[in-house]
Amino acid sequence: MERTSNGGMLYHEVQESNLCAVHCVNTALQGPFFSEFDLAAVASDLDGKERQVMLEGAAVGGFSAGDFFSEESHNVSLGGDFSIQVLQKALEVWALQVIPLNCPDAEPAQIDPELENAFICHLHDHWFCIRKVNGEWYNFDSLLAAPQHLSKFYLSAFLDSLKGSGWSIFIVKGNFPQECPMSSSSEASNGFGQWLSPEDAERIIKNTSSVQDSSVRNNRTNDNVNQQRPNQALSREEVRAFSEMEDDDLKAAIAASLLDASAAGANLGAVGTSQKETEKKE
Repeated sequence: MERTSNGGMLYHEVQESNLCAVHCVNTALQGPFFSEFDLAAVASDLDGKERQVMLEGAAVGGFSAGDFFSEESHNVSLGGDFSIQVLQKALEVWALQVIPLNCPDAEPAQIDPELENAFICHLHDHWFCIRKVNGEWYNFDSLLAAPQHLSKFYLSAFLDSLKGSGWSIFIVKGNFPQECPMSSSSEASNGFGQWLSPEDAERIIKNTSSVQDSSVRNNRTNDNVNQQRPNQALSREEVRAFSEMEDDDLKAAIAASLLDASAAGANLGAVGTSQKETEKKE
């Protein structure tokens, strides 16, 4: 059986500026192991190695490497979004391997994700981690006020909905750190992390979910009226609201409906066209 880590506490980081990649790595490791400066250093090192490769290629191939030096970093954007290579290098420090979920080597995880220990997810400029801690799965999205417990049944439905909506998903494999020194039961050394018991996390989620769900439902209603969303990926707010819904059967139904959204949108369009043609004939 998995040994209880960190005294049964959960480590969570709430969104700070554009540091979701930092939050993602730290919640995967379950501790404030990296700062934004650490990941920036990793990105700079990767940029330097890439420039060296370009220089060597220029010497052999005869093309100019000057254009490469004038470009911005390939591993961190001006907005603070880090590349998957940066997250991979950071986790390699702990001998952890990051593997795309859609690659052949990841087929067992595609069939039974419960056998894994962690997933990291990315879309546009947002990263977040789904992690098994002390035998239970949690969504550690930094847009959530606390870790959101995921049932084993819902884990598959949630991953499927993310994949169907364009999110890139990676498995994190290896021996994760079991302990991280805690400065106190509620605060972490980097200033934006916190240690929570599963009970405290559940209480915080319940206290915040009702307002968030109401807001997102109103937004979805407006989107359905305008019929502008059938092919658009889940937004960060929708992922958060989707993960906070309590009924597992309802979660599975919504996951299936999200995957069929594009087809539904096409059908609505066809019905509207047919009605207009009928009205003209009358």
